[in-house]
Amino acid sequence: MSVTNQFMTNVTVDVNQGILERMVFSAVTTLPCCVFLFINVTMLFTLRSKPVFCETSRYVLLYNLLFADTVQMALSQVLYLIAACRLILTYPVCGFLTLLASLTTTISPLTLLVMSLERYVAVCYPLRHTTIITIRNTGVAIVVIWAFSSLNILTRVLLLLEFPFKDLESLQMQEICSDRTMSIGPRSNDYDRAFICVLFVSAGVAVSFSHFGVIIAARSASTDKASARKALNTLLLHLVQLCLILFSTIFSPLLMALSGILTRIVFVRFYTCLYICVSLFPRCLSSLIYGIRDQTIRPVLMQHLCCRLTPKV
Repeated sequence: MSVTNQFMTNVTVDVNQGILERMVFSAVTTLPCCVFLFINVTMLFTLRSKPVFCETSRYVLLYNLLFADTVQMALSQVLYLIAACRLILTYPVCGFLTLLASLTTTISPLTLLVMSLERYVAVCYPLRHTTIITIRNTGVAIVVIWAFSSLNILTRVLLLLEFPFKDLESLQMQEICSDRTMSIGPRSNDYDRAFICVLFVSAGVAVSFSHFGVIIAARSASTDKASARKALNTLLLHLVQLCLILFSTIFSPLLMALSGILTRIVFVRFYTCLYICVSLFPRCLSSLIYGIRDQTIRPVLMQHLCCRLTPKV
């Protein structure tokens, strides 16, 4: 499901691209990636800096989401640079990188699903929220998320075993590493499409259900209007995040179609901008959303971003 290098697989190898040009485009993508990684890592450190963050379910879920997004962002950039530098990997190394990227890509929408349901319970069932959404139940939900994502990886590995690797003269790949080149089993592509469809439809239904449930609850006289309004905004942002993650997963076929229309240099520039906006930026969106909107996180995060790790007395 990683899209960071699928364009490079089809274009970079076939084009006599200059070293300077490759360095420029690599630097253009690496700089914002490093900025986003710094923000995410600082946010992760912030969510472990105070007991309130470790003892509140939504902050624990946020940590899980940010961890997966941070790993995914780093892997995306690594795969992008490998493709830009035209490095040919072996099947085991490429398989490890792409499967790890697939694992973290699956965790993000599932965590957004659970976070949306948590906001739904907080608004619609405020008296039962503390008994339903406990740290223990949150931990169980995170374990289920990772187990389900790992099951997907196990299934993809079993599908890879259908390919006769023993007949190859060498495990060295002939193409640049990507999900497409690792879909070498006859049923891998069909499975990937079906899994993506089920995953994002399920997450979209859950987030939409939570959103409309909160809208209905907000009309009740007994509901805290300010809390409901804040939950609605959060759920709307979750829906936007989900759409961006989905688009970053499926926009590669669109780019392949455009590659035959645009000139190479125009297409590379277009892809680079789209890669930063659609693949990298959504992975930093959670840090920006909660870092700006959440009154508990914001002062601590700003303190850490300014490298003032020790608060003044």
